Amino acid sequence: MRTTNRLLLASLLILCSTAILAAEDAPSAEPDITIHTEGDKVIQEYRQNGFLYAIKITPTHGKPYFLVRADGTDANFIRSDQPDMLIPSWVLFSW
Repeated sequence: MRTTNRLLLASLLILCSTAILAAEDAPSAEPDITIHTEGDKVIQEYRQNGFLYAIKITPTHGKPYFLVRADGTDANFIRSDQPDMLIPSWVLFSW
């Protein structure tokens, strides 16, 4: 009887620890927001499970605007208020 109780208790402890680990790895419902400044702009990056899906740019003079992904695979962003506006993404200099 004691060995069955011990086995039951040990299995219960293992089951609870795996449930806690699984709950920590669950995707979060809230986005991660990273805020930094670049020149005279405040940039907020919105990420969901590490995936960058939107950028909010707030200039000191002017209206804030969002850049959202044009497609889900690469880093092509378009303005949400002007979807026909092309945003250049080439590199002119690098070293």
